[in-house]
Amino acid sequence: MTEKKITIIGAGTGGYVAAIKAAQLGADVTLIEKENIGGTCLNWGCIPTKALVYSAEKYSEMQEARRFGIEVNDVNLNMKRVIRNKDTIVKQLVGGVEFLLDKHNVKVYKGVASLLDQNTVSVKTEDGREIIETDYIILATGSKVKKAPIKGIDMEGILTSRDILDLEELPESLAVIGGGVIGMEFAFIYANFGVDIKVVEYLDDILPGVDQEVTSELGKVAKRAKIDITTGAQVKEVAKTDSGYQVKYLKDEENQTIEVDKVLVATGREPSFGGLDLDKIGVEKENNAIKVDEHLKTSVDNIYAVGDVTGKILLAHVASHQGVVAVENIMGEEKKMDYDAVPAAIFTKPEIATVGLTEEEVKEAGIDYNIGKFPFRANGKVKTMNKRNGFIKIISKKDSGEILGSSIIGVHATDLIHELTLAVNKNMTIEDIIETIHAHPTTSEVIHEAALDSIGGALHYVRLNR
Repeated sequence: MTEKKITIIGAGTGGYVAAIKAAQLGADVTLIEKENIGGTCLNWGCIPTKALVYSAEKYSEMQEARRFGIEVNDVNLNMKRVIRNKDTIVKQLVGGVEFLLDKHNVKVYKGVASLLDQNTVSVKTEDGREIIETDYIILATGSKVKKAPIKGIDMEGILTSRDILDLEELPESLAVIGGGVIGMEFAFIYANFGVDIKVVEYLDDILPGVDQEVTSELGKVAKRAKIDITTGAQVKEVAKTDSGYQVKYLKDEENQTIEVDKVLVATGREPSFGGLDLDKIGVEKENNAIKVDEHLKTSVDNIYAVGDVTGKILLAHVASHQGVVAVENIMGEEKKMDYDAVPAAIFTKPEIATVGLTEEEVKEAGIDYNIGKFPFRANGKVKTMNKRNGFIKIISKKDSGEILGSSIIGVHATDLIHELTLAVNKNMTIEDIIETIHAHPTTSEVIHEAALDSIGGALHYVRLNR
């Protein structure tokens, strides 16, 4: 059988994973990237922000070390070294991906791609132009920062989520426009670094789509961390002053202004088509994203799309899974993409993680349900860590006990969510969790206790307001 030729445009999480998987399945693979291997997630998103999260947490914990019997004097923050550490981690991981691509014999071009037709890709590189004939194309061009319709937002000095990753001098104060995932993660990072943070969110609550009990809990924690959050506020203008910036917004039909040293715009991301003329070859769009079916196939039979450009769920792990599913379909396996059990991880302090349905969604669907909850402060290991904020919430069907979703806010939440993700994915029940022994002392015991609570019997906590 003739070896299938697959050309992938975009080497972010979806693109490079698709390339490796395709090579493993025996395809002749070409990967094209105009910037850095690893895309936004590895270079300017998931990984570098987590490096900053860890530095910020360590700095904050050092100042509270006396609680653990450790006396630390003269704790200082060196932002240049923080940024250097972040850059080192990114460089190592990018190098690791490049090594994997090389070992799988993936041909990598650094350049700008254009589509001549559905089987021909042109790549403009530093050395000239290459023409690639291919059987299949996978579009993995990712996403870009969403521009907000705010006067003055494009002026020099206004930070995006990419710019702030290289900020070597801390401002005394920072306004964050947008209280979604990106905005709230940076709010907690820089609050832990000692910056005065003011968040301005257009909607009536932060973290839209997250369980309302969780966002309420995070709001309380933010207040204790001296993060000032204003919701239901429409930012109208950002203006430069002698000492910094003014952020002007409308709240309850009144004009208000805050003054800060720096402004971060974190109003979300949207699909990016990489400058490709998709209409030319008949690739259809829907809601400003590439339209794909459950197999990740576009309206053109031999062209697939994966990752943020599909507009489904803009998460790196969704992109990589889409990449695998698309390649398996190209290589003759019948696979469908399922979005029902996608975990989400938010690296605030404490962390937040979710999977499946929220309580609000279950109510809206008219499902008869049970709630199991357990507070982190009642967990033995959590007490030893002195990280007692938060709780776990498990939602299940009242009649069958089938687990529909879970929300966690607390230490290790982003690691704990995967047991619940497996439960949702495999239609497991509350009884399945209860009958599974959880090691002690671990934070994972909160899952077992919440499952017990859903049938009225947590062992290490009594919930009075059932």
